[in-house]
Amino acid sequence: MIEKIITLENIPLVDFLGAENSHIKQIAAAFPTSKILSRGNEIRIQGQTPEILKINAIINALLTHYHKFGKITPQNIEELIVQNDKEQKESSSLEKIREEVILYGTKGFGIKPRTQNQALMVKASMENDLVFALGPAGTGKTYIAVALAVQALKNKQVKKIIITRPAVEAGENLGFLPGDLKEKVDPYLRPIYDALDDMIQAEKLKFYLENRIIEIAPLAYMRGRTLSDAFILLDEAQNTTPMQMKMFLTRMGANSKAIVTGDQSQIDLPSKQRSGLTDALRILKDIEGIAVVELDARDVVRHRLVKAIIQAYDKAENSREN
Repeated sequence: MIEKIITLENIPLVDFLGAENSHIKQIAAAFPTSKILSRGNEIRIQGQTPEILKINAIINALLTHYHKFGKITPQNIEELIVQNDKEQKESSSLEKIREEVILYGTKGFGIKPRTQNQALMVKASMENDLVFALGPAGTGKTYIAVALAVQALKNKQVKKIIITRPAVEAGENLGFLPGDLKEKVDPYLRPIYDALDDMIQAEKLKFYLENRIIEIAPLAYMRGRTLSDAFILLDEAQNTTPMQMKMFLTRMGANSKAIVTGDQSQIDLPSKQRSGLTDALRILKDIEGIAVVELDARDVVRHRLVKAIIQAYDKAENSREN
């Protein structure tokens, strides 16, 4: 048996512990295999590590609640117990998702979420028809989105994959590149092709592309179409205009799923132009069937320095704003 001691400081004990320790007894009743004892200004939790961590989280949440509102009620305690149980179940569910392979790559390795937020992205796609996956470069949002699309195609859940992005470049000009619009944009879609190369054998991928089972095209090519039985990906969505974003989202047809990926810190639109991604997140936030997953520097799966670089830029940006 392990013991954890929490020392209460600068807080009226009767307010926090309840009359005759009623608040502590209420928490203890929810965890019958552990002991919670109150002695003076100390709360001693005895039991196994998993339950101790849960009880510790609830007591810390109650401390935060008390300092904010000045009181604790039995209802507050019950809500925190239920919330903690829900979070634990969700965490357990995400751990199972992290262990499950989405699909096996061309070199035989299993492609699966490598971080908690990537697992959350997979879960969100399983439960919703439209997912917004937000985060900086290197967090795996596009790679996981492509893997989910390929999985759906291989499992015959959809008949085709549509991958698109707006034709806006990061400080460069498309005009110098040869060819039509698609040929000009293809170099910027290279990460998509690289991901597909990892997931589908070359001959099979060539067949899919030639027969438009997998279609990779600029966003402008989506206008006027209805995309049914499809897994649709919009990459670099921060560079859509509000009109483009609305056009894309209204392409969804029957039995279609969509993932929209973007990095709101890398908007390359003209300074006076609103981002369609930012607009969509505000307008669609309360619609059932739409999920938003935010990835951050903790999810970076590139070179170890990339995480430090992102954090340094974020710190510099915050310093400028303050």
